[in-house]
Amino acid sequence: MTFDVVVVGSGGGALVAAHLAQKAGLSTVVLERTAMVGGTSAYSGGACWLPGSAVQRRAGIDDSTASAREYLEALLPRPLSPLVEVFLAEAPRVVERLEADDAFAFEWLPFPEYFDAPGRVTMGRSIQPVAVRRDELPPEVADLVRPPVERDRAGTAGRRTLTGGQALVARALHAFLRDGGTVLTGHHVTGYVVEDEVVVGVEATGPDGPTRVHSRRGVIAAAGGFEGNPRLRAAHGVPGDAAWTMAPAGTNAGELLEAGIALGARVDHLQHGWLCPGLEQPDGHGSFTLGFRSGVMVDGRGRRYANECLPYDRFGDAMAASPDRVPSYLVFDSREGGRLPAIAMPEGEPAEHLAAGTWLRADTLDELAEQLGMPDLVGTVQRFNGFAATGTDEDFGRGADEYDRFFAGGDGPNPALVPLDTPPYLAARFVLSDLGTKGGLVTDEHARVLHEGGRPIRGLYATSNSAASIFGPVYPGPGAPLGKAFVFAARAVDHLTQEKP
Repeated sequence: MTFDVVVVGSGGGALVAAHLAQKAGLSTVVLERTAMVGGTSAYSGGACWLPGSAVQRRAGIDDSTASAREYLEALLPRPLSPLVEVFLAEAPRVVERLEADDAFAFEWLPFPEYFDAPGRVTMGRSIQPVAVRRDELPPEVADLVRPPVERDRAGTAGRRTLTGGQALVARALHAFLRDGGTVLTGHHVTGYVVEDEVVVGVEATGPDGPTRVHSRRGVIAAAGGFEGNPRLRAAHGVPGDAAWTMAPAGTNAGELLEAGIALGARVDHLQHGWLCPGLEQPDGHGSFTLGFRSGVMVDGRGRRYANECLPYDRFGDAMAASPDRVPSYLVFDSREGGRLPAIAMPEGEPAEHLAAGTWLRADTLDELAEQLGMPDLVGTVQRFNGFAATGTDEDFGRGADEYDRFFAGGDGPNPALVPLDTPPYLAARFVLSDLGTKGGLVTDEHARVLHEGGRPIRGLYATSNSAASIFGPVYPGPGAPLGKAFVFAARAVDHLTQEKP
Protein backbone atom coordinates (compact mmCIF):
# COMPACT_ATOMS: atom_id res chain seq x y z
CA MET A 1 0.00 0.00 0.00
CA THR A 2 1.25 3.46 -0.89
CA PHE A 3 -0.10 6.86 0.18
CA ASP A 4 1.23 10.40 0.11
CA VAL A 5 1.11 10.63 3.90
CA VAL A 6 1.12 7.93 6.57
CA VAL A 7 -0.17 8.98 10.01
CA VAL A 8 0.53 6.58 12.87
CA GLY A 9 -1.99 6.88 15.68
CA SER A 10 -5.55 8.18 15.83
CA GLY A 11 -5.71 10.64 18.73
CA GLY A 12 -6.47 14.34 18.37
CA GLY A 13 -3.11 15.35 16.92
CA ALA A 14 -3.05 12.41 14.52
CA LEU A 15 -6.53 13.09 13.18
CA VAL A 16 -5.92 16.81 12.77
CA ALA A 17 -2.77 16.00 10.77
CA ALA A 18 -4.67 13.47 8.67
CA HIS A 19 -7.57 15.85 8.04
CA LEU A 20 -5.32 18.73 6.96
CA ALA A 21 -3.22 16.50 4.73
CA GLN A 22 -6.24 14.95 3.01
CA LYS A 23 -7.86 18.36 2.63
CA ALA A 24 -4.67 19.58 0.96
CA GLY A 25 -5.13 16.91 -1.70
CA LEU A 26 -2.66 14.38 -0.32
CA SER A 27 -3.81 10.77 -0.11
CA THR A 28 -3.54 9.97 3.58
CA VAL A 29 -3.91 6.87 5.72
CA VAL A 30 -4.34 6.62 9.49
CA LEU A 31 -2.92 3.46 11.04
CA GLU A 32 -4.45 2.53 14.40
CA ARG A 33 -3.36 -0.58 16.30
CA THR A 34 -6.71 -1.18 18.05
CA ALA A 35 -10.22 -1.63 16.70
CA MET A 36 -11.33 1.86 17.82
CA VAL A 37 -10.19 5.36 16.86
CA GLY A 38 -9.30 8.15 19.27
CA GLY A 39 -6.67 6.84 21.69
CA THR A 40 -6.35 8.64 24.99
CA SER A 41 -7.78 11.79 23.36
CA ALA A 42 -11.18 10.08 23.29
CA TYR A 43 -10.98 9.69 27.07
CA SER A 44 -10.13 13.35 27.62
CA GLY A 45 -12.33 16.35 28.21
CA GLY A 46 -11.30 17.60 24.79
CA ALA A 47 -9.89 20.88 26.12
CA CYS A 48 -7.43 22.57 23.75
CA TRP A 49 -5.01 25.25 24.93
CA LEU A 50 -4.72 27.32 21.73
CA PRO A 51 -4.36 30.97 22.75
CA GLY A 52 -5.37 33.93 20.61
CA SER A 53 -8.03 32.40 18.39
CA ALA A 54 -11.38 33.75 17.29
CA VAL A 55 -12.97 31.43 19.85
CA GLN A 56 -11.37 33.35 22.71
CA ARG A 57 -12.30 36.66 21.11
CA ARG A 58 -15.91 35.54 20.87
CA ALA A 59 -15.72 34.90 24.61
CA GLY A 60 -14.28 38.37 25.28
CA ILE A 61 -10.64 37.27 25.77
CA ASP A 62 -8.92 39.75 23.48
CA ASP A 63 -5.24 39.60 24.48
CA SER A 64 -4.93 35.84 24.58
CA THR A 65 -1.68 35.55 22.60
CA ALA A 66 0.10 38.38 24.40
CA SER A 67 -1.02 37.24 27.82
CA ALA A 68 -0.19 33.61 26.98
CA ARG A 69 3.37 34.65 26.11
CA GLU A 70 3.63 36.50 29.43
CA TYR A 71 2.23 33.46 31.23
CA LEU A 72 4.66 31.03 29.58
CA GLU A 73 7.59 33.40 30.20
CA ALA A 74 6.76 33.14 33.91
CA LEU A 75 6.71 29.33 33.81
CA LEU A 76 9.41 28.33 31.31
CA PRO A 77 13.09 29.23 30.89
CA ARG A 78 13.61 32.56 29.17
CA PRO A 79 13.88 33.41 26.39
CA LEU A 80 11.11 31.13 25.19
CA SER A 81 12.29 28.38 22.89
CA PRO A 82 11.69 28.75 19.14
CA LEU A 83 9.11 25.94 19.31
CA VAL A 84 7.10 27.78 21.96
CA GLU A 85 7.21 30.92 19.84
CA VAL A 86 5.98 28.92 16.84
CA PHE A 87 3.20 27.51 18.99
CA LEU A 88 2.06 30.98 20.08
CA ALA A 89 2.17 32.34 16.53
CA GLU A 90 0.44 29.40 14.90
CA ALA A 91 -2.25 28.54 17.47
CA PRO A 92 -4.80 31.10 16.19
CA ARG A 93 -4.22 30.07 12.57
CA VAL A 94 -4.74 26.38 13.36
CA VAL A 95 -8.11 27.10 14.94
CA GLU A 96 -9.06 29.29 11.97
CA ARG A 97 -8.14 26.50 9.55
CA LEU A 98 -10.18 23.94 11.46
CA GLU A 99 -13.23 26.15 11.92
CA ALA A 100 -13.19 26.95 8.21
CA ASP A 101 -14.46 23.41 7.75
CA ASP A 102 -18.11 22.80 8.62
CA ALA A 103 -17.14 19.64 10.49
CA PHE A 104 -15.42 21.66 13.23
CA ALA A 105 -16.91 23.96 15.85
CA PHE A 106 -15.26 25.16 19.06
CA GLU A 107 -16.42 27.04 22.12
CA TRP A 108 -14.68 28.60 25.11
CA LEU A 109 -14.36 26.26 28.08
CA PRO A 110 -14.36 27.94 31.52
CA PHE A 111 -11.57 26.10 33.34
CA PRO A 112 -8.79 27.81 35.34
CA GLU A 113 -5.19 27.62 34.22
CA TYR A 114 -2.83 25.71 36.44
CA PHE A 115 -0.49 28.39 37.81
CA ASP A 116 -1.02 31.73 39.52
CA ALA A 117 1.41 33.62 37.28
CA PRO A 118 1.48 36.84 35.28
CA GLY A 119 -0.56 36.53 32.11
CA ARG A 120 -3.04 34.07 33.55
CA VAL A 121 -6.58 34.59 32.24
CA THR A 122 -9.40 34.45 34.76
CA MET A 123 -11.30 31.19 34.19
CA GLY A 124 -8.77 30.17 31.55
CA ARG A 125 -8.46 30.46 27.78
CA SER A 126 -8.99 26.81 26.80
CA ILE A 127 -11.46 25.89 24.08
CA GLN A 128 -13.31 22.65 23.37
CA PRO A 129 -15.17 21.08 20.44
CA VAL A 130 -18.91 21.56 20.48
CA ALA A 131 -20.80 18.37 21.33
CA VAL A 132 -22.27 16.35 18.48
CA ARG A 133 -25.08 13.79 18.48
CA ARG A 134 -24.24 10.29 17.34
CA ASP A 135 -27.18 10.23 14.92
CA GLU A 136 -25.76 13.33 13.20
CA LEU A 137 -22.68 11.36 12.17
CA PRO A 138 -22.23 8.83 9.39
CA PRO A 139 -22.30 5.28 10.81
CA GLU A 140 -18.70 4.65 9.72
CA VAL A 141 -17.67 7.55 11.96
CA ALA A 142 -19.93 6.90 14.94
CA ASP A 143 -18.99 3.22 15.05
CA LEU A 144 -15.24 3.90 15.13
CA VAL A 145 -15.04 6.51 17.91
CA ARG A 146 -13.65 5.06 21.13
CA PRO A 147 -16.19 5.37 24.00
CA PRO A 148 -15.42 7.36 27.15
CA VAL A 149 -13.10 5.56 29.53
CA GLU A 150 -15.70 4.34 32.00
CA ARG A 151 -17.68 2.69 29.17
CA ASP A 152 -14.67 1.51 27.23
CA ARG A 153 -13.23 -0.33 30.22
CA ALA A 154 -16.61 -1.91 30.84
CA GLY A 155 -16.91 -2.97 27.20
CA THR A 156 -20.07 -0.95 26.54
CA ALA A 157 -20.93 1.45 23.71
CA GLY A 158 -20.54 5.21 23.75
CA ARG A 159 -23.24 7.72 24.60
CA ARG A 160 -25.83 9.19 22.25
CA THR A 161 -24.24 12.62 22.54
CA LEU A 162 -20.48 12.81 22.04
CA THR A 163 -18.82 15.46 24.17
CA GLY A 164 -15.26 16.46 24.99
CA GLY A 165 -12.68 14.14 23.53
CA GLN A 166 -15.23 11.98 21.72
CA ALA A 167 -16.62 15.10 19.98
CA LEU A 168 -13.11 16.08 18.95
CA VAL A 169 -12.32 12.65 17.53
CA ALA A 170 -15.70 12.37 15.81
CA ARG A 171 -15.45 15.77 14.15
CA ALA A 172 -11.91 15.24 12.88
CA LEU A 173 -12.63 11.69 11.74
CA HIS A 174 -15.79 12.82 9.94
CA ALA A 175 -13.90 15.48 8.00
CA PHE A 176 -11.09 13.08 7.13
CA LEU A 177 -13.31 10.27 5.84
CA ARG A 178 -15.63 12.69 4.03
CA ASP A 179 -12.66 13.94 2.01
CA GLY A 180 -11.57 10.46 1.02
CA GLY A 181 -9.12 9.55 3.79
CA THR A 182 -8.36 5.97 4.75
CA VAL A 183 -8.39 4.50 8.27
CA LEU A 184 -6.86 1.09 8.87
CA THR A 185 -7.59 -0.27 12.33
CA GLY A 186 -5.85 -3.34 13.72
CA HIS A 187 -2.52 -2.19 12.27
CA HIS A 188 0.29 -2.23 14.82
CA VAL A 189 3.21 -0.17 13.55
CA THR A 190 6.54 -1.55 14.73
CA GLY A 191 9.15 0.42 12.78
CA TYR A 192 10.07 2.66 9.88
CA VAL A 193 11.01 1.79 6.31
CA VAL A 194 14.16 3.67 5.31
CA GLU A 195 15.71 4.06 1.87
CA ASP A 196 18.84 6.17 1.29
CA GLU A 197 18.46 7.70 4.77
CA VAL A 198 14.89 8.80 4.02
CA VAL A 199 11.87 7.44 5.90
CA VAL A 200 9.57 6.18 3.15
CA GLY A 201 7.01 4.23 5.14
CA VAL A 202 6.34 2.00 8.09
CA GLU A 203 6.38 -1.67 8.97
CA ALA A 204 3.25 -2.95 10.61
CA THR A 205 1.43 -6.06 11.64
CA GLY A 206 -2.11 -6.08 10.30
CA PRO A 207 -5.00 -8.52 10.39
CA ASP A 208 -3.33 -10.54 7.61
CA GLY A 209 0.17 -10.46 9.08
CA PRO A 210 3.26 -8.29 8.48
CA THR A 211 2.93 -5.53 5.90
CA ARG A 212 4.57 -2.33 4.73
CA VAL A 213 2.74 0.92 4.14
CA HIS A 214 4.73 3.33 1.98
CA SER A 215 4.61 7.13 1.95
CA ARG A 216 5.48 9.47 -0.93
CA ARG A 217 5.70 12.62 1.22
CA GLY A 218 6.26 11.59 4.82
CA VAL A 219 5.35 9.66 7.94
CA ILE A 220 3.80 11.52 10.89
CA ALA A 221 4.31 9.75 14.23
CA ALA A 222 1.40 10.68 16.50
CA ALA A 223 0.80 7.48 18.43
CA GLY A 224 1.19 8.65 22.01
CA GLY A 225 4.07 8.03 24.36
CA PHE A 226 5.39 4.94 26.12
CA GLU A 227 3.26 5.00 29.27
CA GLY A 228 1.97 1.50 28.56
CA ASN A 229 5.46 -0.05 28.49
CA PRO A 230 6.78 -1.10 31.94
CA ARG A 231 10.30 -1.69 30.58
CA LEU A 232 10.64 1.78 29.09
CA ARG A 233 9.06 3.44 32.12
CA ALA A 234 11.61 1.75 34.38
CA ALA A 235 14.51 2.53 32.05
CA HIS A 236 13.72 6.24 31.99
CA GLY A 237 12.48 6.62 35.56
CA VAL A 238 8.91 7.66 34.79
CA PRO A 239 6.94 7.68 38.07
CA GLY A 240 3.90 5.47 38.45
CA ASP A 241 3.12 2.18 36.78
CA ALA A 242 1.85 1.01 33.40
CA ALA A 243 -1.10 -0.63 35.16
CA TRP A 244 -2.24 2.78 36.42
CA THR A 245 -1.97 4.78 33.20
CA MET A 246 -5.06 6.18 31.50
CA ALA A 247 -3.97 5.02 28.04
CA PRO A 248 -6.37 2.52 26.43
CA ALA A 249 -5.44 -1.08 27.11
CA GLY A 250 -2.71 -2.44 24.88
CA THR A 251 -1.60 0.92 23.47
CA ASN A 252 1.18 3.49 23.80
CA ALA A 253 4.11 1.12 24.24
CA GLY A 254 6.74 3.37 22.67
CA GLU A 255 7.53 1.46 19.49
CA LEU A 256 7.85 4.67 17.47
CA LEU A 257 10.18 6.13 20.08
CA GLU A 258 12.49 3.13 19.96
CA ALA A 259 12.33 3.00 16.17
CA GLY A 260 13.29 6.67 16.06
CA ILE A 261 16.18 6.14 18.45
CA ALA A 262 17.37 3.32 16.18
CA LEU A 263 17.55 5.89 13.38
CA GLY A 264 19.67 8.18 15.56
CA ALA A 265 16.86 10.52 16.60
CA ARG A 266 17.34 12.91 19.48
CA VAL A 267 15.01 12.47 22.46
CA ASP A 268 14.21 14.58 25.51
CA HIS A 269 12.12 14.72 28.71
CA LEU A 270 11.83 10.94 28.86
CA GLN A 271 11.67 10.95 32.67
CA HIS A 272 8.48 13.02 32.83
CA GLY A 273 4.80 12.12 32.64
CA TRP A 274 1.51 14.00 32.62
CA LEU A 275 0.85 12.76 36.17
CA CYS A 276 -2.37 12.69 38.17
CA PRO A 277 -3.81 11.08 41.29
CA GLY A 278 -5.51 7.83 40.34
CA LEU A 279 -8.34 6.24 42.30
CA GLU A 280 -7.27 2.60 42.51
CA GLN A 281 -9.90 0.25 41.11
CA PRO A 282 -10.63 -3.28 42.40
CA ASP A 283 -8.96 -4.66 39.24
CA GLY A 284 -5.73 -2.76 39.96
CA HIS A 285 -6.16 -0.01 37.37
CA GLY A 286 -6.08 3.69 38.21
CA SER A 287 -8.77 6.27 37.44
CA PHE A 288 -7.91 9.86 36.61
CA THR A 289 -9.28 11.97 39.46
CA LEU A 290 -9.67 15.72 39.88
CA GLY A 291 -11.98 18.24 41.49
CA PHE A 292 -11.79 17.20 45.14
CA ARG A 293 -14.72 18.80 46.94
CA SER A 294 -13.85 17.60 50.43
CA GLY A 295 -11.60 15.15 52.25
CA VAL A 296 -7.87 15.07 52.91
CA MET A 297 -5.18 13.13 51.05
CA VAL A 298 -2.68 11.51 53.40
CA ASP A 299 0.53 9.50 53.17
CA GLY A 300 1.38 6.22 54.85
CA ARG A 301 1.46 7.79 58.32
CA GLY A 302 -1.77 9.73 57.85
CA ARG A 303 -0.20 13.14 57.14
CA ARG A 304 -1.24 15.64 54.50
CA TYR A 305 1.57 16.56 52.12
CA ALA A 306 0.02 18.98 49.59
CA ASN A 307 -3.00 21.07 48.74
CA GLU A 308 -5.54 18.48 47.60
CA CYS A 309 -7.10 21.01 45.21
CA LEU A 310 -3.93 21.52 43.17
CA PRO A 311 -4.21 20.91 39.43
CA TYR A 312 -3.88 17.16 38.87
CA ASP A 313 -0.44 17.24 37.25
CA ARG A 314 1.00 19.28 40.11
CA PHE A 315 -0.60 17.01 42.70
CA GLY A 316 0.80 14.03 40.81
CA ASP A 317 4.25 15.58 41.09
CA ALA A 318 3.72 15.93 44.84
CA MET A 319 2.72 12.26 45.09
CA ALA A 320 5.81 11.22 43.14
CA ALA A 321 8.14 13.21 45.41
CA SER A 322 8.22 10.57 48.16
CA PRO A 323 7.78 6.78 48.16
CA ASP A 324 5.51 6.85 51.22
CA ARG A 325 2.89 8.72 49.17
CA VAL A 326 2.12 5.84 46.80
CA PRO A 327 -0.36 4.65 47.71
CA SER A 328 -2.06 7.59 49.36
CA TYR A 329 -5.53 7.60 50.89
CA LEU A 330 -8.28 10.16 50.51
CA VAL A 331 -10.03 10.26 53.87
CA PHE A 332 -13.56 11.66 53.67
CA ASP A 333 -16.85 11.53 55.51
CA SER A 334 -20.40 10.60 54.51
CA ARG A 335 -21.80 14.04 53.75
CA GLU A 336 -22.21 12.95 50.08
CA GLY A 337 -23.83 9.66 50.97
CA GLY A 338 -20.60 7.70 51.02
CA ARG A 339 -19.64 8.50 47.42
CA LEU A 340 -16.24 9.90 46.48
CA PRO A 341 -16.24 13.71 46.84
CA ALA A 342 -14.35 14.15 43.57
CA ILE A 343 -14.57 13.43 39.84
CA ALA A 344 -13.06 10.04 39.03
CA MET A 345 -13.14 8.49 35.57
CA PRO A 346 -14.31 5.84 36.22
CA GLU A 347 -15.31 5.99 39.88
CA GLY A 348 -16.72 2.52 40.43
CA GLU A 349 -19.32 1.56 43.00
CA PRO A 350 -18.54 2.12 46.69
CA ALA A 351 -19.80 -1.37 47.58
CA GLU A 352 -17.38 -2.95 45.10
CA HIS A 353 -14.50 -0.88 46.43
CA LEU A 354 -15.31 -1.82 50.01
CA ALA A 355 -15.57 -5.50 49.11
CA ALA A 356 -12.19 -5.37 47.32
CA GLY A 357 -10.46 -3.41 50.09
CA THR A 358 -9.60 -0.43 47.90
CA TRP A 359 -11.89 1.54 50.23
CA LEU A 360 -12.18 1.20 54.00
CA ARG A 361 -14.99 2.42 56.25
CA ALA A 362 -15.30 2.96 59.99
CA ASP A 363 -17.70 4.63 62.39
CA THR A 364 -14.99 6.76 63.97
CA LEU A 365 -11.72 8.31 62.85
CA ASP A 366 -9.87 6.36 65.54
CA GLU A 367 -11.16 3.09 64.11
CA LEU A 368 -10.27 4.14 60.56
CA ALA A 369 -6.78 5.15 61.65
CA GLU A 370 -6.32 1.76 63.29
CA GLN A 371 -7.47 -0.09 60.14
CA LEU A 372 -5.04 1.92 58.02
CA GLY A 373 -2.17 1.75 60.49
CA MET A 374 -1.85 5.55 60.42
CA PRO A 375 -0.78 6.97 63.79
CA ASP A 376 -1.07 10.60 62.68
CA LEU A 377 -4.45 10.48 60.95
CA VAL A 378 -6.70 11.66 63.79
CA GLY A 379 -4.48 14.65 64.53
CA THR A 380 -4.31 15.51 60.83
CA VAL A 381 -8.10 15.58 60.51
CA GLN A 382 -8.51 17.59 63.71
CA ARG A 383 -6.02 20.17 62.46
CA PHE A 384 -7.75 20.32 59.07
CA ASN A 385 -11.17 20.78 60.70
CA GLY A 386 -9.71 23.74 62.55
CA PHE A 387 -8.64 25.24 59.23
CA ALA A 388 -12.16 24.70 57.88
CA ALA A 389 -13.56 26.64 60.82
CA THR A 390 -11.24 29.62 60.29
CA GLY A 391 -11.23 29.47 56.49
CA THR A 392 -7.42 29.39 56.23
CA ASP A 393 -5.33 26.31 55.42
CA GLU A 394 -2.17 27.26 57.30
CA ASP A 395 -0.26 24.24 55.94
CA PHE A 396 -0.89 24.25 52.17
CA GLY A 397 -3.10 27.23 51.34
CA ARG A 398 -6.02 25.19 50.02
CA GLY A 399 -8.74 27.46 48.70
CA ALA A 400 -6.53 30.48 48.07
CA ASP A 401 -6.31 29.97 44.30
CA GLU A 402 -9.04 30.24 41.68
CA TYR A 403 -8.39 26.64 40.59
CA ASP A 404 -8.94 25.42 44.17
CA ARG A 405 -12.32 27.09 44.29
CA PHE A 406 -13.51 25.97 40.84
CA PHE A 407 -14.88 22.65 42.11
CA ALA A 408 -15.52 23.73 45.70
CA GLY A 409 -19.00 23.65 47.19
CA GLY A 410 -18.56 24.13 50.90
CA ASP A 411 -20.66 26.66 52.84
CA GLY A 412 -18.03 27.73 55.37
CA PRO A 413 -15.68 30.72 55.27
CA ASN A 414 -13.57 28.93 52.64
CA PRO A 415 -15.65 26.78 50.25
CA ALA A 416 -12.63 24.55 49.51
CA LEU A 417 -12.24 23.65 53.21
CA VAL A 418 -15.04 21.33 54.28
CA PRO A 419 -14.80 19.72 57.74
CA LEU A 420 -14.80 15.95 58.14
CA ASP A 421 -17.52 15.55 60.74
CA THR A 422 -20.23 13.29 59.31
CA PRO A 423 -19.67 9.60 60.15
CA PRO A 424 -19.10 6.96 59.01
CA TYR A 425 -15.67 7.81 57.63
CA LEU A 426 -14.08 6.34 54.53
CA ALA A 427 -10.59 6.04 53.03
CA ALA A 428 -10.09 5.50 49.29
CA ARG A 429 -6.73 4.20 48.05
CA PHE A 430 -4.97 6.34 45.45
CA VAL A 431 -2.09 5.42 43.18
CA LEU A 432 -0.01 7.55 40.82
CA SER A 433 -1.72 7.59 37.44
CA ASP A 434 -0.81 9.50 34.30
CA LEU A 435 -2.37 10.82 31.10
CA GLY A 436 0.73 9.89 29.11
CA THR A 437 4.46 10.53 29.00
CA LYS A 438 5.94 13.96 28.19
CA GLY A 439 9.14 12.69 26.61
CA GLY A 440 9.64 11.76 23.01
CA LEU A 441 11.33 12.53 19.71
CA VAL A 442 12.81 16.02 19.44
CA THR A 443 11.44 18.03 16.52
CA ASP A 444 12.11 21.34 14.81
CA GLU A 445 9.68 24.15 13.96
CA HIS A 446 8.28 22.07 11.08
CA ALA A 447 7.71 19.02 13.33
CA ARG A 448 10.56 17.21 11.56
CA VAL A 449 12.29 14.69 13.82
CA LEU A 450 15.89 15.72 14.46
CA HIS A 451 18.93 13.49 14.38
CA GLU A 452 21.32 13.55 17.34
CA GLY A 453 23.60 15.61 15.11
CA GLY A 454 20.91 18.25 14.65
CA ARG A 455 19.86 17.59 11.05
CA PRO A 456 16.27 16.59 10.23
CA ILE A 457 15.58 12.94 9.49
CA ARG A 458 14.00 13.26 6.07
CA GLY A 459 10.49 11.94 5.74
CA LEU A 460 9.83 11.65 9.48
CA TYR A 461 7.65 14.02 11.49
CA ALA A 462 6.25 13.77 15.02
CA THR A 463 3.55 15.40 17.10
CA SER A 464 1.27 14.57 20.05
CA ASN A 465 3.02 12.60 22.81
CA SER A 466 5.25 10.90 20.24
CA ALA A 467 7.18 14.20 20.26
CA ALA A 468 8.97 15.67 23.26
CA SER A 469 6.80 18.26 25.00
CA ILE A 470 7.63 21.83 24.00
CA PHE A 471 6.73 22.84 27.56
CA GLY A 472 9.29 20.51 29.15
CA PRO A 473 8.09 19.24 32.53
CA VAL A 474 5.48 22.03 32.87
CA TYR A 475 1.73 21.60 32.29
CA PRO A 476 0.54 25.20 31.70
CA GLY A 477 -3.19 24.68 31.52
CA PRO A 478 -6.15 22.56 30.40
CA GLY A 479 -5.56 21.17 26.92
CA ALA A 480 -1.88 22.08 26.54
CA PRO A 481 -0.99 18.60 25.19
CA LEU A 482 -3.75 18.71 22.57
CA GLY A 483 -3.01 22.33 21.71
CA LYS A 484 0.62 21.74 20.89
CA ALA A 485 -0.32 18.50 19.09
CA PHE A 486 -2.64 20.43 16.75
CA VAL A 487 -0.09 23.14 15.99
CA PHE A 488 2.71 20.78 15.09
CA ALA A 489 0.37 18.47 13.20
CA ALA A 490 -0.41 21.46 11.01
CA ARG A 491 3.26 22.41 10.72
CA ALA A 492 4.14 18.89 9.61
CA VAL A 493 1.45 18.92 6.93
CA ASP A 494 2.49 22.35 5.68
CA HIS A 495 6.06 21.20 5.29
CA LEU A 496 5.48 17.81 3.70
CA THR A 497 2.99 19.39 1.29
CA GLN A 498 5.98 21.18 -0.23
CA GLU A 499 8.14 18.05 -0.37
CA LYS A 500 8.65 16.46 -3.75
CA PRO A 501 7.16 12.95 -4.05
